[in-house]
Amino acid sequence: MLTPEEIADASDLIRPYIHRTPLVYSPTFSAMTGCEVYLKLETLQKAGSFKVRGAVHSILRNQTEIGRMGVVAASAGNHAQGVALAAGIAGVRATIVMPAGSSVAKQEATRGYGAEIVLAGRTLQESIIYAQLLAERGAFLVHPYDDKYVIAGAGTIGSEILEDLGDVGYVIVPVGGGGLIAGIAAAMKGAGSPAQIIGVQAAACDAAYRAFTFEERELVSPGRTIADGIAVPIVGERPFGMIRAFVDQIGVVSEEEMIQAILLLLERKHLVVEGAGSAPLAYLLSGRGMFPKQSRIVLIISGGNIDLPLFQRVIRQAQVARDRSMTISMIIDDRPGSLAKLLGTIAGVGGNILEIIQKRDEKGLHPTEIRVEVEIETRGLLHQERIRSYLTDTGYLPR
Repeated sequence: MLTPEEIADASDLIRPYIHRTPLVYSPTFSAMTGCEVYLKLETLQKAGSFKVRGAVHSILRNQTEIGRMGVVAASAGNHAQGVALAAGIAGVRATIVMPAGSSVAKQEATRGYGAEIVLAGRTLQESIIYAQLLAERGAFLVHPYDDKYVIAGAGTIGSEILEDLGDVGYVIVPVGGGGLIAGIAAAMKGAGSPAQIIGVQAAACDAAYRAFTFEERELVSPGRTIADGIAVPIVGERPFGMIRAFVDQIGVVSEEEMIQAILLLLERKHLVVEGAGSAPLAYLLSGRGMFPKQSRIVLIISGGNIDLPLFQRVIRQAQVARDRSMTISMIIDDRPGSLAKLLGTIAGVGGNILEIIQKRDEKGLHPTEIRVEVEIETRGLLHQERIRSYLTDTGYLPR
């Protein structure tokens, strides 16, 4: 367990090296839910996520034990960047073990903080095993969540919430290995806060949810999820004990709910948020939490390190799901002016062209024809029906 004094000591130690991130009120999400909703924006933290708090604390606290091999950590993204940055602060060498399929953008971001990257294993668990082998040879292992000092560093978020806001009804936290929620819960409950601490996982990887429900840690097989930052197949042993002691509830959210939350955070708060960071808002808006009206709720927006191609696909998919985008296909004459006429017709009914694909070699097309696929930004389902009807009325056959 962690005491309030230990978390206060962590806060004092890391304060010069991290950002005290803002806790901002959201009129939009408050109006949508009937509650008083605040966002703790760890997206604005150094290295783009909360992970630097625990990494800095662990490395600085153990600096006398770190030898010439420096520190080693296993991570697919945020912990990697946090440890690399923290090692630079402490002036020690950092080796980061990442799964072979880790994104190039996250590899380069981690190298940018001065770390050496080793690609080993197909999964994070396999990478952790390799990192443990390096630790046996003399490197100091900074575990992403099963480490007392990492948890205490994350717990400083809870202390900041109490200092900035005071009375809080609920704090909703994304959960992977459990270090973040364990630290926040220990900080707030240890300080006597009556706040309920609620964890959220992706339904595709619900190890902490199962552990909390059945009171036993269980290894799960992660499914496909955009919330890679919390796709951890088993909750940490140390965090689990603290979760059992301090956490009130853990729930799950779907991929579609996180996708819509990412779009909302972009459109309403102008924030770029990764899948894990969107999970608290997704849970709040899902209605499964049954929060009383006027409740004061804090959402931990844990990070914003999402790959640009994935972010673009998520936004497009969210728009399609909300009838904000449609794709239609038509055959037109392959002659000058035909495409311009089609696009003018779409524009005439208020459609905004996002993308055009022309196909001339498709089976069944006459040599004088082309198939055109047009992605159109729309205002909703009725607008889409109006566009299709207008195209049909003007001689096209959209499908």
